[in-house]
Amino acid sequence: MGCSYDRRPFSALYVKGFRAFWLAQLLSLSGTWMHQTCQAWLVYELTRSAFYLGLTGAAFTVPILVFSLLAGLLADRYSKRRILLLTQAFSTLPPLLLGVLTLTGQVKLWQVVVLALCMGTLNALELPVRQSFLIELVGRTRLLNAVALQSAAFNTARMAGPVIGGIIISRFDVSLAFFLNSISFIPVVAVLRRLDLPEVLSMGHSGILGSLKEAVQFIYRRREVLYLLSVVFSFSLLGLPYIHFLPLFAEEVLHVGPKGLGMLMGCAGAGALSGALVLSYIGEIRDKRRYISYAAVVFPSALMLFFFSKSYPLSLFCLYVVGLSVVSLLANVNSTIQLTVRDNLRGRVMSIYSLVFLGTVPIGSLFLGLLSEWLPYLWILRAGAFICLVIGVRLLLR
Repeated sequence: MGCSYDRRPFSALYVKGFRAFWLAQLLSLSGTWMHQTCQAWLVYELTRSAFYLGLTGAAFTVPILVFSLLAGLLADRYSKRRILLLTQAFSTLPPLLLGVLTLTGQVKLWQVVVLALCMGTLNALELPVRQSFLIELVGRTRLLNAVALQSAAFNTARMAGPVIGGIIISRFDVSLAFFLNSISFIPVVAVLRRLDLPEVLSMGHSGILGSLKEAVQFIYRRREVLYLLSVVFSFSLLGLPYIHFLPLFAEEVLHVGPKGLGMLMGCAGAGALSGALVLSYIGEIRDKRRYISYAAVVFPSALMLFFFSKSYPLSLFCLYVVGLSVVSLLANVNSTIQLTVRDNLRGRVMSIYSLVFLGTVPIGSLFLGLLSEWLPYLWILRAGAFICLVIGVRLLLR
């Protein structure tokens, strides 16, 4: 690439604009996870139904399938900073409205679902833009470090947010969580308003289909990018949905109950956070392709061992390794694709990455769940992990 990478630990934090943006994002993401925890409790209190819990969760995630590509088009055509400003500003409204409805005792299930759908839509529009915005904040030499630090912020929030939400549920009214989440977006808006960056706007007005076709043709011509996306797609479809089946392992396989389930999920989150922090400390990987291929083998290996394990301590260790390896894989794939793609295509290509990564997980959960209606779920999950392992070994041999 002709650039000298910055290999200092946490090198992206030396960039003042990114440091402020990262801290604001950490606060906002913690608010989002806190909101999700309290929202789930609110839905449970309203309905006592697992179906409606799943429906509300789907309302937040399904928009990624619908709006990710549109977000990529917007990112390449308009100022990414301004798009993020708008999405973050509007993101204050749904939790604020839900807080008012809950506090006044007027909240209904359909209102919770609609507001979750609004939040999911804003998140789907923001995510690809934010990912392609990082290189404008930190440059090419610190991109992997910035991606890893973003992952560290996400996983820190994933661990801290539900804890704060649990405290609010036990001691206060859940409406407090919704108000706090609304406020948590304000620092991000303030940071984005102060950033002074050159705008990368180089996409013509060739129409939606023509613009998407250009991105797809680029991916098809760059076989390395196409292969990496196919690996992410396979892992998201057959491997990453494991998280939705953990209650079955906690209750039926390991017999550790709800507290054990929390530990299982916590170990996966701790592993993901560790992987992100290690990458952030390293600074920049000299041979990303080799690092990706090792992670692509370790992740399904640890996952398969977990699916066969009957030991609670071993299962905790396996999930820690799963979390560590999957973050190592995804952060390096993310930065590799971004450094490969042209500036005027980055938004669209990263929107396809977001669609392949996040949009495929709910489809995989549904697919594996439906198969489990006819076949033992353990064998379905083991088969999925084995396919992922074959794909990882093939990537390593390449």
